[in-house]
Amino acid sequence: MSQVDHSILEALTRVTFAKGFRAAEFSEVLAHDDQDYPVYRADAVVVGTGAAGLRAAVELRRRGLNVLIATAGLYMGTSACSGSDKQTLFTAATSGRGDNFLRLAEALGSGGCMDGDTAYVEAVGSIHTLAGLQYLGLELPEDRLGGILRYQTDHDEAGRATSCGPRTSRLMVKVLLDEVLQLGIPMLSGATVLRLLRQNDETGTEHCAGLVVSTSSRSHNAAGLAVVLAPNVVLATGGPGEMYRDSVYPKKCFGSLGLALEEGLNLTNIIESQFGIGTPRTAFPWNLSGTYVQVIPYIYSVDENGSEHNFLADYYRTTQELASNVFRKGYQWPFHATRTLEFGSSLVDMAIAKEQKLGRKVYMDFLRNPAPVPGDLPFDLTRLDDDVRAYLENNEALAALPIDRLRQMNPLSVSLYKMHGNDLETTPLQFAMNNQHMNGGIEVDVWGQTSLAGCHAVGEVSGTHGVTRPGGAALNAGQVFAVRAARYIGGSGRRARTDDPADIAKPVLSDVSLVIRQALDNSNGMGLREVRNDIQNRMSDHAGFLCSADAISLAREQADMLREQVYGGGLKIGHVAEVSELFMWRHLALTSAAVLTMLEHYVQQGGGSRGARIILDKEGECVPQTRNGICEEWRFRPEREEDKHHRIVIQFSHGAFTLYKKPLRAIPDTSKLYFEKNWPDFLTGKIYEKN
Repeated sequence: MSQVDHSILEALTRVTFAKGFRAAEFSEVLAHDDQDYPVYRADAVVVGTGAAGLRAAVELRRRGLNVLIATAGLYMGTSACSGSDKQTLFTAATSGRGDNFLRLAEALGSGGCMDGDTAYVEAVGSIHTLAGLQYLGLELPEDRLGGILRYQTDHDEAGRATSCGPRTSRLMVKVLLDEVLQLGIPMLSGATVLRLLRQNDETGTEHCAGLVVSTSSRSHNAAGLAVVLAPNVVLATGGPGEMYRDSVYPKKCFGSLGLALEEGLNLTNIIESQFGIGTPRTAFPWNLSGTYVQVIPYIYSVDENGSEHNFLADYYRTTQELASNVFRKGYQWPFHATRTLEFGSSLVDMAIAKEQKLGRKVYMDFLRNPAPVPGDLPFDLTRLDDDVRAYLENNEALAALPIDRLRQMNPLSVSLYKMHGNDLETTPLQFAMNNQHMNGGIEVDVWGQTSLAGCHAVGEVSGTHGVTRPGGAALNAGQVFAVRAARYIGGSGRRARTDDPADIAKPVLSDVSLVIRQALDNSNGMGLREVRNDIQNRMSDHAGFLCSADAISLAREQADMLREQVYGGGLKIGHVAEVSELFMWRHLALTSAAVLTMLEHYVQQGGGSRGARIILDKEGECVPQTRNGICEEWRFRPEREEDKHHRIVIQFSHGAFTLYKKPLRAIPDTSKLYFEKNWPDFLTGKIYEKN
């Protein structure tokens, strides 16, 4: 039985949110083409109500700005609805003389393709942004002396990880929503961003001026369109979860990469994603990292005849090797090409994918230990690799069955699935390989500002990650850059103006209205469901973690054909209630084409397997081995060292993509920073200027 009282487990899994938020109020009505459009004004508008967006809004309001939050759906998205066994945040490493931010920056960027100054910003910001969450009421686990309890996660050798359990990001959203309510920040609910607005400032520089959104209210115009005028926009819309069929994202996660591309913003590293095992979005989408696999459940498949297959035994040489690598999926959760070699842990992922391709369903059973490899000894806790045995011993998790070990190490993980109708104590859990996170996104500087002045991007939508990252870096980066963006906006001095909205908004409203009319009148056009299936199937089959070098170009051509059809007015909708999804699928068709364009470019330039994507190539130098010999169908290209030292940037303009490489910015030299010398830069705001 669990050592933690049931009521405590309930409070940490059934996390409820505040209600009764202040509704945004429009200031005037703009008349255009026989339609009326409500106009909202603010110093800054934050798009999205995940942990990153809410933190940005709270920090902006604390700095005295009139901020408005626009959200397509409150209590939705990955922060509120997704997670893993114990979602990770960063705290300080307390070995030696305290934390070393340079070491953390090196760990964050160790996979390559990450700017050194960005990594350093995330490292330095990790401490005070975490403290801010604690101040708001996020209760992190402590020992009796006040130290935060920590553990080691993937790509983190110092053990900086900490967690509030599987609902960490949801608990973050909870305390931030409480603060939004306390500060009286207004919300424009049911709002989807369709386009950005722009204008030139006094110096002639083009900068962001607000948004055109579709809303659930049609009291002013049939399509529910509205205008938000704000000189500062923060995009915090999350990742493009709907882009893949095999996805662990909650439903209706579109992100805004397509919006950014449409507006000519730079995107970077968008071929870098994370893939791993998890329960599918058709049920309860959740990542099966950490203790779910560290307790070493029995993993098997079932074919169409109901026959059970101990399929991992076809890949590993001994029962001990099999069990130890199932365990290692806990802290090596993301698929990684190099871990398919030498009987590593990602061989588990490859085997699972092959079972799925055979049409079999894959399960993990917490009531049974792994079945033995034929001809070898049965599973035994005394016969595990040294690192695995030591971990279980240290956590006093040497019970006979996986479910008992899970109750001991992480009772919250059992409660969570039970809450969603999956009783791990009685029934095997079906799971699969899924897309989980995009590491690339909108290109931003060290303040989170995009290539369009006045427009910031924070959270998963921003391209601040490299190829690999320590577990927890995503939550950390979202919080750090939310605070950074708010500080920059607060110090920039750009506030709401009294401009006539007509000059700024009318041309964009005309463009948006034309797209809507074309889709309503196009009875022979392509339906949104058909577009969805086309995009998702192609991305999962050709741009997932298994990627064939020979098939990428054809997939890119097909994605471009769809993009041209979509942007040529080829979509149809039956009602104005579908306007939001119409634009979301337009944007995702553009995003999908951009990802495949960059992927084709990377592969044609000789790029190899890295991060969570393996480039299968019959001429490749690497080939995984299994118990039955080498696996030629999985022969792949290795990563090239030279590709780690730049990022690939993509821009969309005049109907075509432009790609180029950018060398990485280095970790800054902090040895020449001195208090008396550099304090004036802070006092005068010089720190906000570009170098």
